[in-house]
Amino acid sequence: MEHNLYIGLGSNLGDRKALIDEALQLIDEKVGQVVRVSSYYETEPWGFDSDNTFLNAAALVVTTLSPQRCLKETQRIERQLGRTDKTVDGVFQDRTIDIDLLMYDNLEVNEPDLTLPHPHIEERSFVQMPLQEIL
Repeated sequence: MEHNLYIGLGSNLGDRKALIDEALQLIDEKVGQVVRVSSYYETEPWGFDSDNTFLNAAALVVTTLSPQRCLKETQRIERQLGRTDKTVDGVFQDRTIDIDLLMYDNLEVNEPDLTLPHPHIEERSFVQMPLQEIL
């Protein structure tokens, strides 16, 4: 059965556009067909201070994988593209790539490692703007 997975992508280190493009290619290979991608948005860091601005986008992926499997695959892609820890002592850090699962069909998930829809969509304009573009 096919499911609609909406993801958010961000990068503020290295060749940000190339990293997001590569992440999308790997998602298409390992998670499901990328059928829509938003424009890329230049944004300020959220939740921490950095001199490096982000490039953000959102995508719609049609997948047959479960939400947990999608999470595992996107985390593997993050590591493949040089992603290290999300936080140090609870503080967000600069990153080569960040892939967040935003929504999976109309499913609600509340597990220790996965909450859907993503709990911070409403607070983050860098998620809302690209997501609205592809909904």
